[in-house]
Formats: sequence, structure tokens, C-alpha cells
Amino acid sequence: MPGPSHPDPRNHDHPHESCDGGLFHHHHHEVADYNRAFAVGTALNIGFVIIEGGYGWIAGSMALIADAGHNLSDVLGLLLAWGAHWLSKKPPSARKTYGLRRITIMASLTSAVLLLAALGAIGWEALQRLADPQPVEGMIVIIVAAIGVVINTATALLFVRGQHDLNIKGAYLHMAADAAVSLGVVIAGVAILLTGWLWLDPVLSLVIVAIVLIGTWHLLRDSLNLSIDGVPTGIDVEEIRRFLERQPGVQGVHDLHVWALSTTDTALTVHLVMSKPAGNRFLERVQKELREHYSIDHATIQMERAEAGFVCPLDRQHCV
Repeated sequence: MPGPSHPDPRNHDHPHESCDGGLFHHHHHEVADYNRAFAVGTALNIGFVIIEGGYGWIAGSMALIADAGHNLSDVLGLLLAWGAHWLSKKPPSARKTYGLRRITIMASLTSAVLLLAALGAIGWEALQRLADPQPVEGMIVIIVAAIGVVINTATALLFVRGQHDLNIKGAYLHMAADAAVSLGVVIAGVAILLTGWLWLDPVLSLVIVAIVLIGTWHLLRDSLNLSIDGVPTGIDVEEIRRFLERQPGVQGVHDLHVWALSTTDTALTVHLVMSKPAGNRFLERVQKELREHYSIDHATIQMERAEAGFVCPLDRQHCV
């Protein structure tokens, strides 16, 4: 009965794969590019937070202060993502056999919690301003928010090449959304200049909080799910089970588990009951299809012969 099997890292047909079948231990120039993108993006946003927060205070604009608070949380998020991205590249060790990949999940969960706290404070202040609107320097709001549109767009473009990495893609989409929010602040500034309606500023602050809250809630939900070894979003375990059951010689599938090693890498373990012996070619093909069609990078497959009297102790209902 063959035991758990992995692709042979010495196999020259897969020169770019890691020992676990993953695809992220190579292309070192991409890692350097991402580090540079994080560094530039963080520097741009720190500078803008100082400018926006200062001028928001001078102009008495809660919308600018709200957006500055949001951008500060973006800086923390970028720093967390940057640190997690760097640490996730560390090789496995005898004490940390999966390396530090899972820290990307911890970083996204921490980022979501910090952002929720910031949104609560901003929302409370906006509600107080709505009850007692304060004068706002509309032109300052327009100019500063317009700078924000440029900076957030530039930061988003730094990550536009990393769409294959969900962590990088998340940073890209978040900064692109920030550019849209800053554009909304510009529109509010113009509206205040034209109408004199001071209540537009706190109302826009609440709109910003609501928009960001939606994205943050999804981030929190998905991060919590991954942190407790839930199945990553977009993966259908029953579809994978049916795929395995269709393989030649497979009589049964049990103890099937799918979970996240990081925000970008997914693992699977399963027991296959075989009617006849299956060799490395079978394992190589199944693992390749799991990687290509289901984005599962690390598949551990245990094969068992269908023999009279043999019952796998893990072939139970609660083992899936």
C-alpha cells in the first residue's frame, strides 16, 4: 500500500516547482519587484496621510479626516502585507515544516480588525458633526482629495502586474477603491462650494465608512475562515470529490480535507481506495490536474487497496 506521495522535486519536468508542488518559491525577481512596490506605495501613502490629515484639520473637513484615517489604515495594511509577503518566502525548517506562509492569513485578519476599529471611530465623529455641521474650506478639500486620487491610482498601478497573487490583487483593488473614494471627496468639495450645504461633509464621511466597511467585512469573513482551516472561497469540495471518484481505478474517496496554507496557497489531503495498484504516473497526473483546475498547490494523496477485511480507521462520517 503506497503511502503519501508528493511530486519529486528533482523531476526536471517541473524545474520551477517547490518540494510541495507549490509555485511560489521561484521567480526571485518578482519578490524584489513586490518589495519595491510595497516600499514605494507605503512611502506615498504615509506622505499623503500627513498632508490630508493636516489640511483636513485646517479646513475643518471631516470627510478629509475620515479619508486620512482610512489611508492610515491602508499604510498599516500595506506594512502588514509587506511583512507577511516577505516572511512567507522563508524556507521551511525542522520546527516550521510549512515555513511561515500562514502569517499572510494572520496579517489579513489583523488588518481587517484594525480597519474596523478605525471605521468605528470615524463613523462616531461623523455622526457628531452631522448633528452640528462645521464650516468647511471647500477648495482645500478639492485640492487635497485630488492629490489623493493621483497617489492612490499610482499606488494601485504598482500592483497591477501581480494579479495572479490574490494578496497582491487585494492590495491593487483596495488602492483602486481608495482612488474612487478620493474622487468622491472631490465631488463633495465642489458641491459644498456651489451649494453651501455643510451637512454634505459628514454625510460623505458616513458614505466612505459604509463603502470601506463592505470590503472590510468580506476581508474579515474570509480571513477568519482561512484562520480556522476553512475551505478557501471558490473551491467546491464536492466537485473535487467527484473529480477524484472519476479517476481510473478509484473505488472510494474518504478523509478529504482542503485548507489554506496561506492567502495564496491551498493544500489537500485525501485517501483513495484503489481497485488495482497505481503508480507515480497516476499521482503525477492527479496532482497536476488539482493544481491546474482547482488551484491546489500541495496535494498529499494516500492510496489504499480495496481488500476484504480492511477498513481504514479514517473512513468515518466525521472524517468527510
